[in-house]
Amino acid sequence: MATTVMATMALTPLLATDQEPAKRLDAAATVFSEVMATPDKGIPQELLETAHCIVIVPDLKTAAFGVGGKYGKGYLSCRSKTRAGWSAPATIRIEGGSVGFQIGASSTDLIMLVMTERGADKLLASKFTLGAEGSVAAGPVGRTATAQTDVQMGADILSWSRSQGLFAGLALEGATLREDVDDNATLYGRRLENSAIVNTGVRAPKAAARLISVLNRYSAKEHTQ
Repeated sequence: MATTVMATMALTPLLATDQEPAKRLDAAATVFSEVMATPDKGIPQELLETAHCIVIVPDLKTAAFGVGGKYGKGYLSCRSKTRAGWSAPATIRIEGGSVGFQIGASSTDLIMLVMTERGADKLLASKFTLGAEGSVAAGPVGRTATAQTDVQMGADILSWSRSQGLFAGLALEGATLREDVDDNATLYGRRLENSAIVNTGVRAPKAAARLISVLNRYSAKEHTQ
């Protein structure tokens, strides 16, 4: 009996850990839905319609000391070659980087749109540094993208953050994005690189259904509020 109890206790943390990627998928769907529910304060519709990929990192942690102590996990999804719908989500980790006016916040939700094919190719590498391997700029907020500057128009990636109720464009320079094959293995049952998930038509896990649904809903050209 004692041996059985000890074995059960030993398995519990592993089971809880295995559930984290699925819970994070739901959190990513919630973040995106809440941001887009208010079009005057969300991501411009026309940018969603033309983006190659999206990255959503719910609950990006900020260290209590100094600049650069950032860490979080999230997901990326890319448009199919026909641009009809979004791919199964692949997992990413983000580390480092400055969050500008967000310094001091304990938690930040991060959304990035990859606007160029070059940026998408770089993002799908095993490691990618914002600003060094692809230009990144703060994204505009509101119904249209007419407020974009020349810097924004030429950027590979546009980024936004939400912290303490404030949603705004964010130039996240120096942050490193890495694929997380361990979390991919938890979701898909085998170790997959992000490029394989996004480019080879891997079937999305059930836990991703809500995220893909809201991505399709808010990026459809016919979507109106």
